[in-house]
Amino acid sequence: MAYNFLDLVNEVNRALNEVELTSATFPNATGFYAKVKDSVNTAIRDINHTHYEWPFNHVLAEETLSAGSIRYAYPTDANTIDFDSFRIKEDATLGNRTVKLSSISYEDYLNRFIDHEYTPDTNKRTLPTYVFQTPSSEFGIVPAPDQAYELLYEYYRIPVDLESYDNVPDIPERFRHVIVDGAMFYAYMFRSNEQSAGISKQKYDEGVKRMRSMLVNRYGYVRSGMITPVSGSVRSFGDRVK
Repeated sequence: MAYNFLDLVNEVNRALNEVELTSATFPNATGFYAKVKDSVNTAIRDINHTHYEWPFNHVLAEETLSAGSIRYAYPTDANTIDFDSFRIKEDATLGNRTVKLSSISYEDYLNRFIDHEYTPDTNKRTLPTYVFQTPSSEFGIVPAPDQAYELLYEYYRIPVDLESYDNVPDIPERFRHVIVDGAMFYAYMFRSNEQSAGISKQKYDEGVKRMRSMLVNRYGYVRSGMITPVSGSVRSFGDRVK
């Protein structure tokens, strides 16, 4: 079974005993079929709105810095940016090592480095060591770079709606049933079948909880630091230490 926009729409159509669309009829679908297409996209948006940092929306960005430039625009599709992930990539040609940038507040930048933004003194330019978030949709790095270093950082993007019949969702296929349950909720509501809509909504909510448990709520392995007592040396709670 394929995993794309058309297949998700047809899975809803089959569940509602409707005729399936084809790649030829999909673009010009009207009426209830257009509503099913909207319902699939709405279900996907709902999933993405329940958590802004799903792993499947993660992006590793790379940007070449310009000598003397401090401020840089966010990616146009950025939803949240991890300011603890900024680092300068090692470059043998430029002669720099990999450096993780420390995050500072905008106020700290203004108090400590504002002169770097306007001074013509090129002697202040060097390998950046700090990153800060501006009030606008920009980030800044200081000190101002003296070379075209490669900057790497990570962010979570804003998903886009599916449009073409062969568009594939970013949500992993193993969670396709969650998308379908969400779409079924909206399709049933369109038909004023509130009882069936409520059942689909409950299944959708449970599916999203499972997604969070599997993809988000992860816990690192913890090793106990307790020293294992030698056999025969275990004391009961009431023993006196001599």
